[in-house]
Amino acid sequence: MTEDAVTAISTLTTAEDLPAGSGVRISADGDALRVSVARGPHEGDAVFNASGALVFLDGDAVRQLDGKRLDAQMDGNGGVRFAVDEPAS
Repeated sequence: MTEDAVTAISTLTTAEDLPAGSGVRISADGDALRVSVARGPHEGDAVFNASGALVFLDGDAVRQLDGKRLDAQMDGNGGVRFAVDEPAS
């Protein structure tokens, strides 16, 4: 996970007045990935903590994201665009 992704997740989970332990949940929908703000992991989710930014992945998302890196870009209006790429060697 990049520093930009950590910052974006931290911003999203504090801006929406969510409880401690909230994070971003990524779930697989076929070949697509869905990203949503979540109050906590769903049963069976893998939990990743990067500098306090929590990411919850369902089982299919874990397989799709294995070996990948999560990045994010924030726009001036508070919107976030997440991207997945191959980490630099």
